[in-house]
Amino acid sequence: MTAPTLCLRAAALAAPLLAIATPAVAADLRPDQQAFRALYKELVETNTTVTNGSCTLAAERMAARLKAAGLPDSQVTLFATPEHPKDGGLVAVLPGRDPKAKAVLLLAHIDVVEAKRADWTRDPFTLIEENGYFYARGTSDDKAMAAVWTDTMARFAAARAKPRRTLKLALTCGEETSGAFNGADWLARNRRGLIDAEFALNEGGGGLTDGKGLVEGGKLVVQELQVGEKAYVDYTLTATNPGGHSSQPVRDNAIVALANALARVHAHEFPLRFSDTTRAYFTKAGALRHDETGKAMIALAANPADKAAEAIVNKDKMLHSLLRTTCVPTMIDGGHALNALPQRATANVNCRIFPDQTAEQTQAALVAAIADPAITVELRIKDKPIATMPPLDPKVVGPIERLAAKYFPGVPVIPSMATGASDAVYTSAVGIPTYGVPGIWGNPDGDGIHGLNERIEVRSLMVGRDYLYDLVHAYVD
Repeated sequence: MTAPTLCLRAAALAAPLLAIATPAVAADLRPDQQAFRALYKELVETNTTVTNGSCTLAAERMAARLKAAGLPDSQVTLFATPEHPKDGGLVAVLPGRDPKAKAVLLLAHIDVVEAKRADWTRDPFTLIEENGYFYARGTSDDKAMAAVWTDTMARFAAARAKPRRTLKLALTCGEETSGAFNGADWLARNRRGLIDAEFALNEGGGGLTDGKGLVEGGKLVVQELQVGEKAYVDYTLTATNPGGHSSQPVRDNAIVALANALARVHAHEFPLRFSDTTRAYFTKAGALRHDETGKAMIALAANPADKAAEAIVNKDKMLHSLLRTTCVPTMIDGGHALNALPQRATANVNCRIFPDQTAEQTQAALVAAIADPAITVELRIKDKPIATMPPLDPKVVGPIERLAAKYFPGVPVIPSMATGASDAVYTSAVGIPTYGVPGIWGNPDGDGIHGLNERIEVRSLMVGRDYLYDLVHAYVD
């Protein structure tokens, strides 16, 4: 999942915004919501971790539901490779009646981050509803959206709908594990025609409360539309040395040389950059804040050379990251024996690259910052595409804002750029602009995504489902 970009806090808002009225417990659900809950439960309780799970099984179960709803076998494609038999996915296609109208693609990943039962309060692979929340691994990231998209396609099929545009669904594996098989990447490279679309709807957007879920008396304060993301790239830094006996140390030490290089990486600040999306975000989000940071955000968007405003904004780690490429050491390995001088020391440096920059440009910047020809800087995955920033297209943005006014009255919709990465990098790279849609909301603490006791508010999932269903209708009808 993409890392959250939301920075608003309740204390910074002009006034409390409206809560969303809808049932919050299973007993209050409509019949269609109860059917959706069963689909969601099946998907969440299908283990799809990279170690012990099977995305292929999850895809097969969702395919069975689509076929049961009336989608013909010919319109459901299950895929997997011999090398990665458990990392499969599916693509479903509901043909539109206008052959000249390009399709809309619904994209979601079905793999999840690892979860150890001993660490969790509840079984991470059993859907548990408690105090207005669903708990389990993947309840939010990203099986909430995967379930909503599957349910949307099933409802279209069951209604024998004939939309003007073709509607496509892609459920893929591998988003959570860098370097593993990635289904979105595979489809983009090998079955581009199968997923071809004018644009795609994906994770990455969404709402934020004031710190408490609506079931706890909190308020929904903002909805975000993700328009672009930073690129995830890893580099390997290596220092080598002939080594020798530790009883006779020399000045030239591989571990020390690597440590010095990492200190320079840590000290290096990439230059400030704005895109149309981030400038709009700083302007609109800054206006919702009534503090020093909000004023600085507005000033910096108007004048990127305002160093005083930048210094204030940079105090917020998320805002600092939105303004530039960032690189940080994340792993280190060195030496071969306790009583020997190290012959080799390596470190991983993880970079999140601003969309108008390349992996090679960032590599060159690291080499220049390190300023030591003895340290090699190698790009770990050389063929991964760099994220492409989609346009703020009125055809995409208009229905989002119009329906948000209906479902979330008084709640602003703000375009944002994700500081993390998603599968949008693969679809956007082959010419399918991909947007992270609003609708489902969470709390500022992250709701345990990628961590312990992941959760999602029942109300958020059910209202988000209704909003997204209507949004898809608005695009394809």
